[in-house]
Amino acid sequence: MKRYGLNLIACALLLPLLAGCAAHGAEPDEPALPQPENTPGMGENASGKSAADLIPARLAHNESGVPMLKVYVKDDEKIEEMSVEDYLPAVLAGEMAGDWPLEALKAQAILARTFVMQFVTQKTSRYAGADISTDIEEAQAYDASGVNARIREAVRATRGQVLNAGGEFPYAWFHAHSGGLTARAKEGLDYEKDEPGYTQCVRGMEDDDAPEEAAHWSARFTPEEVLAAAKDVGVLLSELTSVAVGQRGESGRATTLLLSGKEVSAPALRIAIGSTRMRSCLLESLRMEDGEVVMEGKGYGHGVGMSQWGAYAMARRGSTAEEIVTHYFRGVSLDQAWD
Repeated sequence: MKRYGLNLIACALLLPLLAGCAAHGAEPDEPALPQPENTPGMGENASGKSAADLIPARLAHNESGVPMLKVYVKDDEKIEEMSVEDYLPAVLAGEMAGDWPLEALKAQAILARTFVMQFVTQKTSRYAGADISTDIEEAQAYDASGVNARIREAVRATRGQVLNAGGEFPYAWFHAHSGGLTARAKEGLDYEKDEPGYTQCVRGMEDDDAPEEAAHWSARFTPEEVLAAAKDVGVLLSELTSVAVGQRGESGRATTLLLSGKEVSAPALRIAIGSTRMRSCLLESLRMEDGEVVMEGKGYGHGVGMSQWGAYAMARRGSTAEEIVTHYFRGVSLDQAWD
């Protein structure tokens, strides 16, 4: 995992956090945390459309029936044509460490495959003539040099498997560490559309194997940095006289902050000020101290969808890839888009 941030805009881990050092994660038995909302009727397809029905007709298929993609490879500045299954190993290597538990890698592969199919179904690449790109600002991370046998096995074992949310490919959001509790899209991403039916606020499932830098963080910012970030998100302030959390969402994440009494979107400010410094909106402390703004919080990333360190812990405890992804996304089914 090499990135944190939005996975619509795509999100994941930084390599230093993959060292496996001791950490103090969320307590797995904390009674206040809600349970998944999946029910026995989970995955019922209201539209009757299978994943195979959702594949855009414009995509050609190879001799094995796998959709072909025109991928703009940013490093090479050219378009390469490859099948979805040939594209995925480098994506998986870019998003998760290749020595992680196989079921966690398989869960990430399912999300990566769902992501690309959702993208080509609903979006157009910024690169003319391409279906998708390796540009992290548009899609998923991509690291062909990091592909190993374990990653190839995870992709091969989940061949054609995607999430189906009532007859559509869902946004396959994920993040590094939930800080104990995941978030819905409006809370964690400041999502402007109606809340998708498949997001939920649920236990993150992380344990103490997650590194301390993923579970807890602190950062200091100058007033000038905060004012510049506020300006980037459309809030103009002449000076910074006070900072406070405004509103919080269901998971406890700050959805708004008050800067000199003016309200600003917390998720938007996080991206503007640097998501590797303000690692989450699950703030435990926000204050002015010695002329600087001090933030302390839990977790790493926006908190929506699958927690990667949660997937790691679940896999270590014996959960399957399907159990992992359906823990984090409700009302979805694992569907076979191609054989």
